[in-house]
Order: sequence, then C-alpha cells, then structure tokens
Amino acid sequence: MPLVSAPLGLRAVDLRDAAELARLDSFVRAHPEGTPFHLPTWSAAVAEGCGQRSHTLVAERANGSLAAMLPLTEVRSPLFGKALVSNGFAVGGGILAESDDAVRPLGEAAWALAEKLGCPTLEIRGGPVEGPEWIRDDETYLGFVRPLAETDEAELTAIPRKQRAEVRKSLDIELEVSVGRHDADLRAHYAVYAESVRNLGTPVFPAKLFRSVLKEFGESADILTIRSGGKPVASVLSLYMDGTVYPYWGGGTQAARALRANDRMYFALMAHARAKGCTRFDFGRSKTGTGPAAFKKNWGFQGVPLMYAKRAAAGETPREINPLNPRYRFQVEAWKKLPLWVANGIGPHISRGLG
Repeated sequence: MPLVSAPLGLRAVDLRDAAELARLDSFVRAHPEGTPFHLPTWSAAVAEGCGQRSHTLVAERANGSLAAMLPLTEVRSPLFGKALVSNGFAVGGGILAESDDAVRPLGEAAWALAEKLGCPTLEIRGGPVEGPEWIRDDETYLGFVRPLAETDEAELTAIPRKQRAEVRKSLDIELEVSVGRHDADLRAHYAVYAESVRNLGTPVFPAKLFRSVLKEFGESADILTIRSGGKPVASVLSLYMDGTVYPYWGGGTQAARALRANDRMYFALMAHARAKGCTRFDFGRSKTGTGPAAFKKNWGFQGVPLMYAKRAAAGETPREINPLNPRYRFQVEAWKKLPLWVANGIGPHISRGLG
C-alpha cells in the first residue's frame, strides 16, 4: 500500500508565550532558509515599532514537532488599504517548511486568517507557495549574497576593478568609522537615513521601529556610521544571524557621494562583520534594472531572482506599494522636493501602513 502522510495540525502561536517564542527561534535558526525576518524578535519589533499586529502560524506533526512556520503582519493603512504580509517591513519571510506537504496547508491557513481579519490581500515575500490562486512574481526583485573574504586585502581583490578603485579612494579620505547601539548612534543613523529616503522620494519609517529592532535583537544588531568632520554622512543598521550580516537600513546624505562615504561604509561593515565571525554578506534585495542593483553588482554580487507571491479576494486587485509603479510617479517626485522637516513629520504616519 502507498504511504500516506500523517495529517498536520495547524494553529496560531501565542506570541506572548516565552516557551513558544524560544521554540520558534530554534526552528528558524536551524532551518537553512531561515532569516532574521522569520524570527519572533522581528515580529515583536514590528508590532512595537509600527503599531501593526503580528501573527505566526505553525504546522505541527502528530508528535508535536514543528513541520513549518509562517510569520505574518496585519497591515492597515488609510492610504494603502489592508493586507496580511509575510513578513511586515521586511524583504523576506514566507513559509519556512521542513517538508513539502506542509506548504499548501499553511498557505491555506494564512488565507483563511486574511479573510477572518478582513484583509483582501495576502503577500508572501519569499519561500514556497502552492496552488493556482497565487500570483507569482520572480521578475521584480533580485537578492544579492556572497561569501566574505578572510582579510581586507582579499576582500578588495574580490571586488571588481572599477568598484575596487572607488573603495581604495574612500580609504584615502579622512573619514571616521564608528559602530554602536546607543541613542547617539540611533539619532545619527536616523538623521542620515531620513534624508536618504526623502531624496529617493519615499517616506521614512518611524524612529521607534529602528529603536525596537535594536532592543529586540540585542547584540545581533548594530549601527555603523561614517562621519566627516564629526558630521554623520552615511549610516547602516545591520542584523547578524548564523554567520551572515544583513545590512538592512542604510543610506547617505547629499555629501556622501563626493566623500565616497557609502563605499567606505560597506567596506568597513565587511571588516566589522568578519571580526564578529561572519562568513557571508547579504546585501539584501533591489529592484531589477535599478541603480541599487547595479551598485551591488559592481561589488561582485550576482543578482538572484526572488520569488514573491500575492493572493487576492475574488474581485479585488492585489495591493500595490512599489514606488516604481507609474501610478506613484508624481507622488515620488513631489516627495523629493519636501523640506526634510516636513518629510520627517509626515513620513512615519504614512510608512507604518506600507508593511
């Protein structure tokens, strides 16, 4: 007789239960596809920092062991509508499964939760999905990951010639590099990051989100800042997990380009991560055909297509928040022209609904 898989139990996890959180943490860290965005610490930081509710669904075997998990953020915005997202304010997430038989049931459970919560769109950022109901997209985003070299000189050699020359020039400029996790580091980072995203035409996230991430991740998160004449000109908040560094929220001021501060920042982060025992550098995602994607390729990173998926209620159009969408062209251009104090005052109220 053919073997028949035992049925899986599906349920929502109580994210206030310390034992459940520890169990999820261990599962994510043991899984080869696990990322910081799957960790319950990320869900907690998002809930606290943006005021959006976090959920986590699990599939369990008959013996009680975990077969799969799916972190989700319930995002509600008067401008962008409602959606259930895996995972909120992250570039990754999605179903983390040890066996294929858990994928479709967990996806169906997520959709049932979305319907229960009145969310007409379910967004999955990475990981597998099964079924014709999903709208799949593996063309919009690329992921960039490569090993770290063992020394600074070996790292320079690993960087293609043109970008290597830029990094060497940055090393000759009088710039200060600092790493920390304190309020002063956070203030410097937020000032730089807020200016950077304003210049790109997008609203900045609430400062509370960055503070919450640092609090929840502890020593597994920090901020590296580049200063010129004592003034912050480039800064990046990074996460660390299982030997990989994830530079996540980074940017530079208008002065950063002439100072080659971003080049110095990422090269310094590579050295800092190596000193912390990291062997991989995850440069995150970028949209296909954009300047950031070209920048990462110049550093010797090859873009790999990322699979994202959406599911929408019958008769509904899936939520769309991509700033490159032509429908947002005028809003993006207008945002770039806002005084920084105005953008920083309005931006967090908008961005907490982006997810």
